[in-house]
Amino acid sequence: MSTFLTIDKSHPIATITMTREEKRNALSPQLIAQLKQAFSELREDEDVRVVILRGQGNTFSAGADLSYLQQISENGPEENLADSRSLRDLLWQIYTYPKFTIAQVHGAALAGGCGLATVCDVIFAADDSQFGYTETAIGFIPALVSIFLVRKIGEQHARELLLSARKISAEEAYSLGLAQYVVPCGSLEGAVQEYAMQVAKNSPSAIALTKSLLAASHGMSLEAGLEYAASMNALARATDDTKRGVAAFLSKKPGH
Repeated sequence: MSTFLTIDKSHPIATITMTREEKRNALSPQLIAQLKQAFSELREDEDVRVVILRGQGNTFSAGADLSYLQQISENGPEENLADSRSLRDLLWQIYTYPKFTIAQVHGAALAGGCGLATVCDVIFAADDSQFGYTETAIGFIPALVSIFLVRKIGEQHARELLLSARKISAEEAYSLGLAQYVVPCGSLEGAVQEYAMQVAKNSPSAIALTKSLLAASHGMSLEAGLEYAASMNALARATDDTKRGVAAFLSKKPGH
């Protein structure tokens, strides 16, 4: 089977690069499967604390390729449901990933490609990048990504982007809260690496538990959310990372 991505590790960072440059890193069932496998492998690597997702060439990811769209249009209901669930599983895997994830976006991030960026913890966008949930323009619906986008930027902005299918600049993505950082194209990789190294200094268990808390508590009542947060707080206090962190902090205080 063809390989549509590469994994590069430089402790404590791993970079997943989609390499379908000739297809503008468009999604296909094979690429989706390989992305799921890559994230699974890196999850088990204790030397990796931050995972960067990027695209080779001049595009992050332009959504589904033409052959994939043709296949979808010819599939029966059961095949399309299985295919939808495969993409769902990838988006959920990234969104709930126990390690910090960064989407390094340059060029176009459209449709499913924009969905991949959306579910990462942080989006670094080159100033020439373009975002768009363009599914409704060709009769599809941005069903899966809508669930995550509403969480990220709120229903009002998500509704407009999803229904209009319009493409937006990096600056507008930043103003809406979709992208967290916009940097000159030539500075993108360096900025992402510097940020990733800073984040990697944080406690791996605290990152994992905080992400689990954020994913699970959304939609809970205030009372239920606080009770769940209290239980997670107690769990975090028992970790080795917390004990080491507290000891290190106290050793720097006067009188210790």
